[in-house]
Amino acid sequence: MILIVDDAPENIISLKKVLEKNDFEVDTASSGEEALRKILKKSYVLIILDVQMPGMDGFEVAEAISGYSRAKETAIIFLSAASANVHLITKGYSSGGLDYISKPVDMNILLLKVKTFYRIYEQSRALNEMQTALREEIEFRKEAERKKDEFISIASHELKTPLTTINGYIQLLERSLDKNDLSTAKIRLQKVQNQVEKLSLLVADLLDISKIESGKLKFNMKYFSVDPLLDQLLEEMQQANPQVKIIRKGNVGTEIYGDEMRIEQVLINFITNAIKYSPDSEELHVTSTKCGNDVYFSVRDFGIGMAEEHQKSIFDKFYRIEETSERFQGLGIGLYICKEIIERHHGKIGVKSTFGEGSEFYFYIPTSSPEKDQN
Repeated sequence: MILIVDDAPENIISLKKVLEKNDFEVDTASSGEEALRKILKKSYVLIILDVQMPGMDGFEVAEAISGYSRAKETAIIFLSAASANVHLITKGYSSGGLDYISKPVDMNILLLKVKTFYRIYEQSRALNEMQTALREEIEFRKEAERKKDEFISIASHELKTPLTTINGYIQLLERSLDKNDLSTAKIRLQKVQNQVEKLSLLVADLLDISKIESGKLKFNMKYFSVDPLLDQLLEEMQQANPQVKIIRKGNVGTEIYGDEMRIEQVLINFITNAIKYSPDSEELHVTSTKCGNDVYFSVRDFGIGMAEEHQKSIFDKFYRIEETSERFQGLGIGLYICKEIIERHHGKIGVKSTFGEGSEFYFYIPTSSPEKDQN
């Protein structure tokens, strides 16, 4: 928008008419004081400012404008009935003006100058936007690099821990065998097996991340009965975690289209996390039901929960909640993998949580294949 500032109404009318005819948006002020009030409320690309006005003259207005943050990028063209002597021109530039036109105004020259300033403004704005986008990209890459370095450090620790434990149990196992203490040997062998399974899960997650990044995460999509899968899974999880009562709610009652192994992977992640992050809770709820053309699964725990700001990022790659990262180990990739799996099933994944009261992780997926729906 252009602001014309002149105490002569006839000058304002003629300038406004010419500029609007050339598709410029125009605002007007009949005094320096009125112009300053408008500049405080609106942003202008260009101000065409008369020098000789009662009250505040054009130079005083320009000097006042230079102190406004809103108008720091605004160009000023001075208009004066006086001859353009060196003194006036110098004063105009020192007051913040970028150009000077004497009256009577040659409209063709004025239009050329206005168009030039608009072009400069558009170029400057485009450059600023590019700089802003570049800064954001740099910060994003820095943050991604920081998360990657943190992930490598955590992954190294997570992989080293079971290996160290396995090594320790193998040494103890050798001593038990030397003493022919088979009962103790069996216990220690089971401990080794548990650590091997933990290590296998960590490696599987790392491989899944690599496959996701390269677009090579494969899915074996087919129709399968989800209720027997959930029955068997919950039975196994209950046996492995007798300290927690796993309560099942609802049934799907129909086959669904998907990768059975990957859906089981998501459910295992949800249940394992629910047990992990509710160490003082005695139960958790697993819900499955059919909702129209979708099936709904959720795992509800009564553990530590999380604040709302974490819920928006909990499915991001490498995201870990700082307040719990020391108490609860993890790579920050499990839920990201779950999100990728559910999205590949054309589903939706999410969480509802209250800090100190627990969390409910859930997902929806369609019961049938997209091709069948189209037919």
